[in-house]
Amino acid sequence: MRCAVPFRRTIWRSVSAVAAIVLLSAAPLQAQTAQPDQHAALSAGAKAEAATRSDAAKSDAATPAAAAGDQAAPQAPGLTARAIDKVKQVAKSAGDIFHRVPCLAPKGVPNSTGSLPHVAAKLAEGRPVVIVAFGSSSTQGYGSSAPEFTYPNRLAAQLRRQYPTADISVLNRGKGGDDAPEMMKRLQSEVLDVHPDMVIWQVGTNAVLRNLDQTETEKEVADGVARIQAGGSDVVLVDPQYSPRVTERPESARGMVKLLGRIAALRHVGIFPRFEVMRDWHEKQAIPINDFVIADGLHMNDWGYACFAQLLGDDIIRSVGQVKLGVNVPAETRTYRPM
Repeated sequence: MRCAVPFRRTIWRSVSAVAAIVLLSAAPLQAQTAQPDQHAALSAGAKAEAATRSDAAKSDAATPAAAAGDQAAPQAPGLTARAIDKVKQVAKSAGDIFHRVPCLAPKGVPNSTGSLPHVAAKLAEGRPVVIVAFGSSSTQGYGSSAPEFTYPNRLAAQLRRQYPTADISVLNRGKGGDDAPEMMKRLQSEVLDVHPDMVIWQVGTNAVLRNLDQTETEKEVADGVARIQAGGSDVVLVDPQYSPRVTERPESARGMVKLLGRIAALRHVGIFPRFEVMRDWHEKQAIPINDFVIADGLHMNDWGYACFAQLLGDDIIRSVGQVKLGVNVPAETRTYRPM
């Protein structure tokens, strides 16, 4: 599927680099040992990606010595072929993330982002677009195995493939541990001063974990949304993730989901119902929690971020399609209404 494209360059670099080393010297291959995963609960696909990058790094380190004239030890018969086959298997696994666990749109969870008139009009015309991903650690990308696998970078790659002539920037303004009080302090400098066409604001998870006053959170988020709208940006709120650390506080989690839904309805902005989408993965699509959440029970892994980004990107692309078809949906109209 299309979300597998970002892997290709990394994959074939790894294949070429490891093949070169095997031909030059058997010693570096014998010295290689398995490296621990960056995060203990990465899915099989994420582990394969990490292994591929690790092989590439080792290859880069070994190549200068070979180029300087180091003598290679005699190779065991078939060693080259076995090494190349192994790397090809890792590469195929890394590029196959959505074939193993397909990213399917949840049934019964309506299109939530509604009309995105500013960003959609610019993409439809091929003009430059700036999107700010604003939030905490799951925007920053904790749990991903490399920067390119965070949701903002995944989203950017998807939109650039869809609109190759447009200059698209997706700025990552996530900071681990933050929630509405801290985010409001950096809203001006990190969001408003950039004059974005769209702001994706992920908020509320840390408020649940820290047991923050939800009334105060609602006031701060509503004020922040109003300020973003005043700057002429489309807004999409992203509610908390469905993960063990969140669902162990069911009352607070439900309250935060409803709170953000109310703000979206009152301010006529979009909302990506991440909580319901992830619950659908587990309860209706029968995907084990540890296939999309890492060992800390909170943050998503590579597959989780990739599917999140794809579904969000699909909503943006759908809005662009409406503009191209001449469907002028007023900015205050949304297709999703919270229950």
